[in-house]
Amino acid sequence: MKKQCITTFEEAVQYLYQIPRFTGKNSMEDTKRFLHRLGDPDQSMQVIHVAGTNGKGSVCAYLRSILEAAGKRVALFTSPHLTDVRERFVVGGEMVSKEAFLDAFLRVYELVFQGEEEPDYHPTFFEYLFFMAMLLFSEEKPDFCILETGLGGRLDATNAVSAKKLCVITHISLDHVEYLGDTVSLIAAEKAGIIRANTPVVFWDTCPETTAVFDEKALELGAPAVSVSKRDYRLLSFRNKSIDFSVSTRYYKDISLCLHTAAAYQMENAALAVRAIEELDTAHSITVEQIREGISGCFWAGRMEEILPQVYVDGAHNEDGVRAFLESVSLDGQAGRRSLLFSVVADKDYERMIDQIVSAKLFDKFYLTHMTTGRAISKEKLAACFGKYPDCHFRMYDTCGEALQAALGDRKADERLYIAGSLYLVGEIKELCKR
Repeated sequence: MKKQCITTFEEAVQYLYQIPRFTGKNSMEDTKRFLHRLGDPDQSMQVIHVAGTNGKGSVCAYLRSILEAAGKRVALFTSPHLTDVRERFVVGGEMVSKEAFLDAFLRVYELVFQGEEEPDYHPTFFEYLFFMAMLLFSEEKPDFCILETGLGGRLDATNAVSAKKLCVITHISLDHVEYLGDTVSLIAAEKAGIIRANTPVVFWDTCPETTAVFDEKALELGAPAVSVSKRDYRLLSFRNKSIDFSVSTRYYKDISLCLHTAAAYQMENAALAVRAIEELDTAHSITVEQIREGISGCFWAGRMEEILPQVYVDGAHNEDGVRAFLESVSLDGQAGRRSLLFSVVADKDYERMIDQIVSAKLFDKFYLTHMTTGRAISKEKLAACFGKYPDCHFRMYDTCGEALQAALGDRKADERLYIAGSLYLVGEIKELCKR
């Protein structure tokens, strides 16, 4: 790819989206080398690194919300975005401006093409955004910088940072098996690659196999390790759009908390975040009241988010995500009927996901659609999968807009519409609603 003349935010975004077409995966040494050429911007920040299969974004959001409730300035780098690429860069609760985005983009761009029309090294899409985040955040001088891994952990671009204050690993399940391995132990080993010597790690106790991997890696590196499991939180009450629960901690003991969401699975993510804060804040300067305020006030888009009255989108996009989604739906207290607008990408185990959804018998109707992303499953394959179930009532639509219009048009007053299966789907639906 030859050097181009890029002067606007829109041109920068267009260039970024073209990157996968002309660059492959780079080595960790390449990433570290380029970060050093940028001036090692990460070295000025206290980094909290978050990896895992499901719940990474939510845990990051809870961590940020608690720290901000305690008066801290927080920078947050997450992925993917739903409607605007700038969602990935948040400082002080706000997305970065288009001007700041463009400035960071051009600083990376000029270094990539320094003295060359066609450079030997070019960052991948995710690496490029990570480098931009480091430049953007270092100038903002946050108290803490929270980094969410993209894929894996050991070889993830975010793992190129020189030092970390805390590592957090969320629920582990089978996903991206072509890259990370086909067992939870192999996947856990990749996620464990973020653990650093003498740096505390707080992880979710998914199963004995994954816990053994994390404990062994932490012991090898002399990293204090804390496991968190379902035994560490307790549901108190579920009232449609809010959840009262308690979390058991070492220092604070039992803390009663309230989540303003219909997603039961967020108890797990919030509990993990609370225990992580406890390990981070060794001086115990953050109060129980600030933890409560942070948890209560946290919002994470696309996770059981009510985008219209009685219309919920959820980012469930793999088997474990679907399991958690269905668990929340079963507890929603809905007296009327439910319907589901669904689509999925082709590189997931979509047959198993669909079997989970249909077998749950929670939905009376299904609205199936094709997404604009190149990763989307074809309409024919999607219809064939649902067609295997004789009692399953579904209709297929060419676009998300047509499916949404039909679902809303068919809906009765007491009916609830859910939308799930892919974060790409959530993004498309939110964009439609915004327009």
